[in-house]
Amino acid sequence: MTESEIYTVTVATGTSEYSGTNNYVYVTLLGELGESERTLLDNPGLDFCRGAVDRYKVSSSTPLGRLLLVRLEKQRYWVEDNWFCRYVTVETPHGDMDTFPCYRWLVGDIRLEIREGAAKTLKDESFPELMAHRKYELRERQKTYRWVSWAPGIPRCIDATTEADLPQDARFDNEKRSDFEHSLHYALVELSLKKLAIKFGKSWRDLEDFRRIFWKLRSPIAEYCMEHWKEDWFFGYQCLNGCNPRMIQQCTKLPDNFPVTADMVQSSLSHKTNLNKELKAGNVFLLDYSILDGLPANVIKGKLQYIAAPLCLLYQHPDDGLIPIAIQLEQTPVKDTPIFLPKDPPMAWLLAKAWVRHSEFQVFQVLSHLLRTHLVAEVFCVATLRQLPAVHPVYKLLIPHQRYTLEINCRGRSQLISSNGIFKRVVSTGGEALLMLAQREYKYLTYRSLQPHHDFNDRGVNRIPKYFYRDNVLLLWDAIHNFVTGMVQLYYKSDCDVEKDQELQAWIREVAEEGFAELPHFGLSNSLKSREELSTLLAVIILTCTAQHAATNNGQFDWCAWVPNTPCTMRLPPPTDKDAVTIDTIMSTLPDVSQSCVQMAITWHLGRPQPDAVPLGHYAEQYFTEKEALGLIKTFRKELKVVEEQILSENEGLELQYLVLLPNRVENSITI
Repeated sequence: MTESEIYTVTVATGTSEYSGTNNYVYVTLLGELGESERTLLDNPGLDFCRGAVDRYKVSSSTPLGRLLLVRLEKQRYWVEDNWFCRYVTVETPHGDMDTFPCYRWLVGDIRLEIREGAAKTLKDESFPELMAHRKYELRERQKTYRWVSWAPGIPRCIDATTEADLPQDARFDNEKRSDFEHSLHYALVELSLKKLAIKFGKSWRDLEDFRRIFWKLRSPIAEYCMEHWKEDWFFGYQCLNGCNPRMIQQCTKLPDNFPVTADMVQSSLSHKTNLNKELKAGNVFLLDYSILDGLPANVIKGKLQYIAAPLCLLYQHPDDGLIPIAIQLEQTPVKDTPIFLPKDPPMAWLLAKAWVRHSEFQVFQVLSHLLRTHLVAEVFCVATLRQLPAVHPVYKLLIPHQRYTLEINCRGRSQLISSNGIFKRVVSTGGEALLMLAQREYKYLTYRSLQPHHDFNDRGVNRIPKYFYRDNVLLLWDAIHNFVTGMVQLYYKSDCDVEKDQELQAWIREVAEEGFAELPHFGLSNSLKSREELSTLLAVIILTCTAQHAATNNGQFDWCAWVPNTPCTMRLPPPTDKDAVTIDTIMSTLPDVSQSCVQMAITWHLGRPQPDAVPLGHYAEQYFTEKEALGLIKTFRKELKVVEEQILSENEGLELQYLVLLPNRVENSITI
């Protein structure tokens, strides 16, 4: 009689709340020569507790040969109790150790087969059983994750009306869900806003009155903003390092619809120069909000709000830094559309700048933040889940950067930008205009603009001093690109390997033809022909999910908490008479008490550090198991540490520091 072979199986349960289970759990080892006995692993209710790492013996009457798969089965014991499995390790009778990453929820009575952790492309497969496993996994995922068009003219998204429609693997952990759902309520309560928030339509008495909502929640930058928001240099600083740092572009010729003359701005320029000289020298810049022109303004509780489409000219002054020198609040220069200048009455100039900042709020929230990070990232997320099996190296590389993205986007669509969402209640572009704004930008969205070097070159902003966002993004781009290039070269030995990877080609085809279906000029091919193309694309995806999202999301409270600096709505139309602007005009135009309260609370809620954040370069779930891949991750972290030290060094001694892109403050995925 042949003696049984004994395998030592270790099973790790998730560490988040409710990850454990009291259900029956069975395991079967599948090898090239056969299967082990189906083994009940636990005493229900005793093993598989939250965070547990349990060890068991599994027998096989015959040698299994090379292990191919581990089959996990969960069956109801008393009540249904879902289980999150992190990984399984198997020690063979000969002392070899294999790791089988899982990182999945087992929901209901279920059978799940997981593979050993070495990343493999199709060409690396040598067993028919593993080829079949790849195909079966993708068939099942394609049933679970489906495309849908939430609205025409924007990227396609996951087919889920609300977050409750998502599979458990795409949902927030319980702690994350609880924190998310309570934090906005906390903000309103802790700010002592309950009495203030009901005062819809009531204006603040004066600008200092806005301080009343700074009682509890504070940040150093928000308080600095409160003190300096009227100053021209601070306005210019925010164009470079605020929450929308990629709007500004070089201006070498004035737009035909912006009739600024040299005499108008001469007093704002440095001595012994003029506007034409500075235009030619590349020292003049433009903010153009033409994308807002003609949008239907929101109606909030029966009261029409207002939207402008400003043009703002800025000058890189040798002593004063980047400063605004002319503002026109509409795109069509008619008789009652004045050009506002720094030498105008102070209240008129202040209100003109506030109108530009109001336009900034709309553009950064809907375009720079929602469209260019959240919705773009979702396309890659859905395509990855539909076309790449868990063993594929690109899946392993991208999946940590897609954590929670589907749920936060579903919540955004149903709670933030829906017909009855928060934007509809307090933002001037809420409702119909919001979707129109996204559709307008989407027509011109390009893959090229998602690549930072091209973006800065095309906007002509490579030489602006103190453009910390630019400098930090380029540091992070280099670190990310080096990392993914190493990974691509590890698994693809030639360009031919990339071209012949059928799963990879199906993935990029789905991205281009499904996710960005309505964007024929996006500029991303539906095929990948080289390792360099693949490396650049992967770097773009990771940068978008990390640094670009952090740059627009994480500073929301800093720049928007002082409401006059970045107002969410305007309650009077743009002024047509400079001399008629008074402090009462400004107070009647800026958000009312109720709107201000919600703006401050929501920007704190969305911009605050997340309690379960995983920083860039850190991986809570270890999908890669090979020594070479783990070495590349270690090198990536070292490079990010160097970036961190460089950013800290450059900020040392600065009164107003730019730390939003410190690697340890950049989250690894879009989770908020």
